[in-house]
Amino acid sequence: MKILVAVKRVVDYNVKVRPKSDGSDVDLANVKMSINPFCEIAVEEAVRLAEKGLATEVVAVSVGPKQAQEQLRTALALGADRAVLVETDESLEPLAIAKCLKAVCDAESPDIILMGKQAIDGDNNQTGQMLSALLDCSQATFASELTLDGGKAVVIREVDGGLQTLELSLPAIVTSDLRLNEPRYASLPNIMKAKRKSLDVKTPDDLGVSIAPRVTLLGVELPAERQAGIKVDDVAMLVDKLKNEAKVIS
Repeated sequence: MKILVAVKRVVDYNVKVRPKSDGSDVDLANVKMSINPFCEIAVEEAVRLAEKGLATEVVAVSVGPKQAQEQLRTALALGADRAVLVETDESLEPLAIAKCLKAVCDAESPDIILMGKQAIDGDNNQTGQMLSALLDCSQATFASELTLDGGKAVVIREVDGGLQTLELSLPAIVTSDLRLNEPRYASLPNIMKAKRKSLDVKTPDDLGVSIAPRVTLLGVELPAERQAGIKVDDVAMLVDKLKNEAKVIS
C-alpha cells in the first residue's frame, strides 16, 4: 500500500505575521518557515501506518517554491521514503494546488492520500475536498482517528453532536485534525539520512496543469487594535455599559 502525504510550506506558527509596507501581501522576508502543523500531523500518521506494516511506501509531496525542499526534507527525516516537489514561485489557490496534486496522484497511484485539514496561512480548508472531486474518490475530513481494515479505511470525526465514524473504500483522501496524533521530533541521524533520500522536482508545466489565478488579492492589513477594557464598580454599572455602550442587551 502506498501513501501520499501532502506538505505545505507556511510561516511558522510562533511567528507574528505582518503585512508588507504597501499592504500588497504578507511580508515573508527573513521569516521562519515550517511545515503546516496539520500537514505534519498527516506525515506522522502516514509514518505510523508504515511502521505498523500497513504501508509499503510513504511519498511526501509539496507544491511551492524551491525553498519548500526544506520542508520536504523535514518530512523525509520524520520517516517519509521519498519526496516530490512541484516547483512554482506563483501564489497558488486551493484549486491550482489540487490540480497539481491530482497530476502527482495519477503518476503515483497511491492508495491513501493524507493531508492537513487546512493550512494556517490561508485557512481555506478546500484543497482536500477539491482533490477528492478531481480524483472522484472517497474522502473523510477532520479525522481524529484512522484505522485500516480489510482494504478499507475507517475514520472517526469529531462533530458537534459527538463522534462520527466513516468507512471509506480505497483509494481515499483523509484530512487530519489536531487530535489525530502528536507528531514526533526528527532525530539527528534521520535528518542526515533524509539528505540522501530521493527528492524529484517537477513543474506545473511538466504535469500539464494550468495554475492561472481566479482570485485577485486586493490587499492585506492588520486587524484594528482592541481598546483597553475598563473596570466597573458594581453590577448596575456593568448592565448600563452593556446596554448603552456595547448595546448587547436591551
